[in-house]
Amino acid sequence: MESKLILREEIKTYIDENREMFENMLLSEAINVSGKIKDILNKGNIDLLKNARRLIFYVVEQKDEELVSFANQEGIAWATHSLTLALKLEWVQAIRRTLWQIISSIDETKSITRARSEYYELEKLINDRVDQFLNSFFLSYSNSKDEMLLKQREMVEHLSVPIIPVSGSVSVLPLIGTVDSYRIKIIEEKVLNDIAESRIQTLVLDLSGIAMMEMDVIDYLEKILAGVSMMGCKVTLTGLRPDLVRKMVHAGIRFEKDAETKGTLQETLKKYL
Repeated sequence: MESKLILREEIKTYIDENREMFENMLLSEAINVSGKIKDILNKGNIDLLKNARRLIFYVVEQKDEELVSFANQEGIAWATHSLTLALKLEWVQAIRRTLWQIISSIDETKSITRARSEYYELEKLINDRVDQFLNSFFLSYSNSKDEMLLKQREMVEHLSVPIIPVSGSVSVLPLIGTVDSYRIKIIEEKVLNDIAESRIQTLVLDLSGIAMMEMDVIDYLEKILAGVSMMGCKVTLTGLRPDLVRKMVHAGIRFEKDAETKGTLQETLKKYL
């Protein structure tokens, strides 16, 4: 225990007193990263050299909670600014190698670890915490990327549900492409919100551009139509394709209660324009 405390203070003192040497050691260990230090600082306000010292201090001081929190922050920052995982991995491994070079130099000079068992224990302490940092960083990075992709998809899906007003009380929703279980929920949210906000009295839902719609989605659509009806809005369905009609008929799904059907969008709009 005493040797660990002594070594911890020696490492901190070494880095503080030999900052330029420490940074040069790091940069020589991370060739691909060294040329991008300024770019990363400018792009994401991420100071790699400062953060390297911070990581080492958390490791040698065994501040596990701060270490994980720091890794999570780094993961979010690297994901937000689209920095590559390869650079991060190379940098952390360079930090690990540099730290061990410092430890070896200190130990050779001052013989702090007197027994082999002490050295092995120290090795486990340091390497386990560096690995813990990497694991927490990668999880945070992955979760942040997933959240960003989800938000981007939600934005794209909302844009793909264009409710177009054709008069003060009538709007058209032309659906195009594949409607899956995720997109149908976006459609539900957009339709119900727009009816409430825009006081739509008639919604023309054109399905002629639908490429595919599974039974669970058709069933969900039936519930959306019921909800629209409950809000006092009348729905007209147009462009029902033969394959969709067959699925509905064989599944016993009927829209007559909550919606009327017309052959084409053009035919329907003649009534309102």
